[in-house]
Parts: sequence; C-alpha cells; structure tokens
Amino acid sequence: MNDALQATRREFLLKSGSLLGAGLLVNPFSSMAFGSAKSWTVGEIMDTFIAQVPNAPFAQTVDTIKIGSRDTIVTGVVTTMFTTMEIIRKAIELKANLIIPHEPTFFSGNDETDYLQADPVFRAKYDLMEKNKISLWRNHDYVHRMQDDGVRIGVVGELGWDEYYQPKNPVLMIPKTNLRDLIHHIKAKLNVPAMRYVGDLNQSCSKVLLLPGAVGGRRQIEGIMKEKPDVLVCGESNEWETPEYVRAANEIGIKLSMIEIGHSASEEGGSEFVKNWLNEYMPGLPVHHIPSGNSLQIF
Repeated sequence: MNDALQATRREFLLKSGSLLGAGLLVNPFSSMAFGSAKSWTVGEIMDTFIAQVPNAPFAQTVDTIKIGSRDTIVTGVVTTMFTTMEIIRKAIELKANLIIPHEPTFFSGNDETDYLQADPVFRAKYDLMEKNKISLWRNHDYVHRMQDDGVRIGVVGELGWDEYYQPKNPVLMIPKTNLRDLIHHIKAKLNVPAMRYVGDLNQSCSKVLLLPGAVGGRRQIEGIMKEKPDVLVCGESNEWETPEYVRAANEIGIKLSMIEIGHSASEEGGSEFVKNWLNEYMPGLPVHHIPSGNSLQIF
C-alpha cells in the first residue's frame, strides 16, 4: 500500500472512530453493514481504538507494536495483563495472531530489549511469537485514558459493583460492611488467594476509593486527603508510602483502611474491557480474554 493511500485510510479510521466514540455514527464496521464479517489489520484495530481516546494519538506512549506489523490481517485476538509463555502458546492454539497485553512483555516499562538480544529467556519469548507470526500491541496508556478509564470500568464489573459506580469517579458507595468481609469479597471476585491490608478488620466500610494498578503513593494519598474514604482499594504501593500514611492515620485515631490487591489482579478486568470493546466494534473477529495470573506465589 502506498503512503498516500495508507494515510487516507488511517485518517478515515481516526475520524470515524471519534464519531463512534461520541455516539454520532452507527458502527460502519458492523457485520450488518457489510453483509459479512470484515477482515481487520493490526493497524486498523489500533487506529479505531485510539480514535476514541481524547487528545490521542499521544506523542509519547508505551502503547506500540513490540513485534509484528500494522499490516498483518488479524485472525484472532487474545487480551491479557502479561504476555507469558503460556499465553503465547494458548494464542497459537486458538489461531489468534494478535496479543494485546496491558503490561510490558519484555521485563521493563518501555520493553527495552537492546541488552537482552543474546538472553535465552528473551529469545524464547520473542522467537516463539516471531516463528508463529504473532503481532503484539501493548494497550496501557490508551485504555486508561478513554473518556472513562477502561481498566477501572472492567474492575468494577469484576467486583460486581456496577450499580454503585458513577462514570469517571473512583469513589464508590457500597453497602455497609466491615474490612474483613470486604477483603473476603474482593478475594472471591478476583480469585486472589491472599492480599495485604492496613487497618482494623472490624472497621465499618462503605465509601471506597478504588485505584487499581500502581498509580503512585502521592496520588493515592492525595486521593485519600480529597475524598476521605473509609478504605482505599488499590493494586500496589511502596511500603514506605501509602501503607505508612494509613498506619499513621490509625495511630492518631482516624478510621482509615487500605487493601492491596496486587497489581495483576487489580487490573485484569481492563483486559476483559478491551475484549468487550473488540466484540462491539469488530463483530465476527474471534476475541479471547485469558487472565495471565500472578508470577508471585504465596508460600
């Protein structure tokens, strides 16, 4: 495809995707519009998703193709948190040649691989995808910065809290419970065997500040200061930051708790959100959400 035609095609996708996201246009890619399922390239999927994100595309982002090509015709998609060797093998079994993970694949935030070229662990992962003609596009920044955070929406759904969620608001007013039962609820819903907490297990909890992933101690603490929740539910935090703030709050008589789910489980719902988005905008395209689980085990 020549450069002019490719630019025109990309512009069309960006404009139509923006209208779709605003609800101003019927999905032109639906199976009804075409009479049969449309084939999609990696680049078309990327462009259509990115077009629904305010102020996108971003000049600086980690959401790039790590292996493969924009021009590859997609036979199926796997969404997940981490692209483990098991996830790659399952994608091959499913004949899915596009993997969309939320987090890095090659062990660093920016997926730097220059120092890994001769490493057997890197080579096993990369070569398995290359051999099976798998493309991989990380979707982290864009899904978080949709009109409403797609990861948070997905996690709220997993927790069964949809009816308590207000769009774009990280605070949820759930039915009154205590910290102990809230931890049990989250463990059961997210299939987490154990999680860390700070606070009194008997403390009453209703106002929840939900911050999945690792947003940073300062943002967590600023959220607590602003919203004054009963409990912060987060993915993870440095031990010297928010956990110590919450402990100090309890030491001076403030009733405040913190639940640390773990990074992976706290954001896996975002990959379910991406799967559902693909089902809506790319009907007929086989899409599978496969949770990657946590590499850290409990002894």
